[in-house]
Amino acid sequence: MAKELIQKSVEELAPLLKDGSLSPVELTNAVLDHAEETQDTINAYMTIYREEAEQSAREAEKEIKNGNYRGMYHGIPMALKDNLYFKGKVTTMSSKIHKDFIPEDDATVVSKLRDAGVIFTGKLSMHEYAWGITNNNPHYGAVRNPWNTDMIPGGSSGGSGAAVSVGSSVASLGTDTAGSIRIPSSICGIVGLKPTHGRVSKYGCYPLAWSLDHIGPMTKTIKDAAGMMDIISGYDEKDPTSVNTPVDQYLEKIKGDVKGLVIGVNEEYFFNEVDNEVDQVVRGNIKALTDQGARVEVVKIPTLKYAEWAELVTSLSEASTIHHEDMLKRPQDFGDDIRMLFELGELPSAVDYLQAQQVRRQLKQEFEEVFQKVDVLIAPTLPVVASKIGEDTVELNGNKVDLIDNIIRFTGPGNLTGLPALSVPGGFKGDLPVGVQIIGPAFSEALLLNVGYAIEQTNPMKNMKPPLLSKA
Repeated sequence: MAKELIQKSVEELAPLLKDGSLSPVELTNAVLDHAEETQDTINAYMTIYREEAEQSAREAEKEIKNGNYRGMYHGIPMALKDNLYFKGKVTTMSSKIHKDFIPEDDATVVSKLRDAGVIFTGKLSMHEYAWGITNNNPHYGAVRNPWNTDMIPGGSSGGSGAAVSVGSSVASLGTDTAGSIRIPSSICGIVGLKPTHGRVSKYGCYPLAWSLDHIGPMTKTIKDAAGMMDIISGYDEKDPTSVNTPVDQYLEKIKGDVKGLVIGVNEEYFFNEVDNEVDQVVRGNIKALTDQGARVEVVKIPTLKYAEWAELVTSLSEASTIHHEDMLKRPQDFGDDIRMLFELGELPSAVDYLQAQQVRRQLKQEFEEVFQKVDVLIAPTLPVVASKIGEDTVELNGNKVDLIDNIIRFTGPGNLTGLPALSVPGGFKGDLPVGVQIIGPAFSEALLLNVGYAIEQTNPMKNMKPPLLSKA
């Protein structure tokens, strides 16, 4: 029974918890046991909160029995990325420098999940300071991909992606500055949503790059993500980038009807230099949507050719500003890979940074114009699948290409524009998952989730599970 429980989604577990046929204590113990069993293999967790989780589960059980059911996530055990603050709990950013840092407040998203009755099982590993896409951490070890443990899980939210994929957390949150929710979601075969910038409060999240950072759900299913968005969305005066605009009822709006939907396809950028099998998977999913009544329109977004440069200059400059003092005082305490990036971030001039913001402004305008004609854009989340742990290159149609440059090519524009972007599992290349990315206008998360649900309902993953779960 325990092995069956860890494979279930929130949408499957919630009714069982609500009607009392499943105890939060039984579910939490199943998840904790599995987290401990898989930790040596996957290394997803930084810390497991066994005692506190068991106590929270007992409290949730009492509340539900007494008729005080709080909603879909009440009694659901989950762990969060280790750059989200828990009051009184060590929050390391998977770094050496902050290994003993204890926040004085909960992050807003943590408070909201706590109020919704979530049971926190621990903190999850990440690429150090969220500044990387492999989660090969020099201080705490590499997180491994549950589909193939020789491969990266993606990053920087690699612990979140791996934990949800392998069942050691029922759901999670990630943060995304150039793709750090969508990259591991694509690589680990789960759902990952980067909301519109300002939709979800970033208060209590250690920043990577202020103007590019986002927080969003990483889940097993679309409805799980929608249910989490119902909890974490909304204005927060503690976050100066938070936008005060009405919040959708995300879960209620998921019907899966895409009849009349206009899908934009941008060939020059989003389908340029893509692995042939990845390309086939994504186009196959677009066809599945057109079979359901959607139609395709080819669109042009000329400024996308400068997007990688603008994203890099912006993220390098902002991240290096945040870590400037530590780079002066204790550079040796950073991992080699991110120390080099922080050094590079000292090089762009004010002119470079401001030119990048002009590119950004133009890109936003072009996306706005495109969304006058189409409802969503669909593209590969990544042009490639997972690479081997420790390798700096990845195979693209028989050629070895730079891993970082290629893996953020299609995700970075969503951060530059601040537009919402969803990665939904679309199938496989061999035994490795492929993600389909759906991008929409500002605050169109409900639309993206609905399109993602239409894809999910075609069962593109054919009910396949990672090997560790298949053996369970």
